[in-house]
Amino acid sequence: MAETLFMALAIALIIEGLIPALFPNKWRNYVLKLAGESTSSIRNIGVSLIIFGLFILWLLQ
Repeated sequence: MAETLFMALAIALIIEGLIPALFPNKWRNYVLKLAGESTSSIRNIGVSLIIFGLFILWLLQ
């Protein structure tokens, strides 16, 4: 169980690192734009991503 969790974490970190590594200028502009968003918008994005991730896990079961 722990091994699977660490593999999932490693894959998430690899995917998260791809965009700033491949497109640093576009990533910087996106982060600056995100910093200007309201807290509720950022929270809604986070909750949406969690729900989407849970849905994918549910499909894989």
